[in-house]
Formats: sequence, C-alpha cells, structure tokens
Amino acid sequence: MAERMYPAATPEIAARRRQLAPETNEAFESFSHAVFAEGTLLEKTKQLIAVAVAHVTQCPDGITGHTKLAHRKGASPEGIMEAIWVASEMRAGGAWAHSTLALHAVGEEVPEPT
Repeated sequence: MAERMYPAATPEIAARRRQLAPETNEAFESFSHAVFAEGTLLEKTKQLIAVAVAHVTQCPDGITGHTKLAHRKGASPEGIMEAIWVASEMRAGGAWAHSTLALHAVGEEVPEPT
C-alpha cells in the first residue's frame, strides 16, 4: 500500500487538538454541527456541497468523510459523482476566467466588457 501523504486522523490527534485549544475546538465543532444541520437545505444536499468543495480544496479527509456522510444521508454514487463533476467544472472555470491575467501579463489586449 502506498504511503499516506498526511498522517491518519486518529482519536489521539483529535484529543490533542482539543487539549491545545479547547475553546476554539469547541467553537469549531459547534459551528460544524450548526452548518450541517438540516435547514432550508437537506443534510444530503449540504454533504454533497461538502464533497464538491473538498475536491476543489483537495482535502483527502474531507473527501472521504463527506462522501461517506453524503452516502449515509441518501446520496447515490451517481449523485456523488455528479457533485464531483460540478466541482471539476467550477475549478476549470476559475482557471479559464483567470486567463485574462496571463493574457494581460504578456501584453495581449483584453477588451473591457460591454
């Protein structure tokens, strides 16, 4: 098996985080619970958003954890993959949109929007 890029998240690491900054850790956990609680958006939808964002931010633990949670909340493998494709398009779209910076840097005239 390939070596992990990041150390595995363990209960011991979670406990150490709590120990080093208990108030901040508690605030973060409360914030996380509030964010993912069902509201106007269903929990499944929120987890699919998290799957997409985790792919864009390239967070391995976020990808794994939120994919499992999305599936547990009723997202199908097809729905999860669809969310990943949306993230892929948005990431590619960002690169495309920022190409104006490169064009400007090499002296290409970039027309102003009309």
